[in-house]
Amino acid sequence: MKTLGDHLRKKRLDLKLLQKDAALILGVEAATIWNWENNYSSPKLHHIPRIIKFLGYVPLNTHAKTLGERIVNYRRLSGMTQKELANLLGVDPTTLARWERNESRPLRKPLQRLVTFFSSFGAEGTEE
Repeated sequence: MKTLGDHLRKKRLDLKLLQKDAALILGVEAATIWNWENNYSSPKLHHIPRIIKFLGYVPLNTHAKTLGERIVNYRRLSGMTQKELANLLGVDPTTLARWERNESRPLRKPLQRLVTFFSSFGAEGTEE
């Protein structure tokens, strides 16, 4: 399985659900499930946490090599935009974007907030 749509289709069929049934569970239209399963569109960030719960596992590559990649992964897993995570961390969204691109690193207080954010996923520290 290569795409999120492949994972969704397999889980739906394993559960013997119609697309409309999966749509009800995920809070979207049946046509949206069809589009995702056929890779015509991708779920928006706010749908990702619900999809992970439906699947029972994380279908995305979460093996991050850098702090920036780790931030992006956990932000996406939580279904948050850069702006939402930046607000949670008390930083400007452009600052968060620089961290995600590994152009700079967070100072002590924002780093502590990041560690707390990561720990909400059972993630370990931010070592590289």
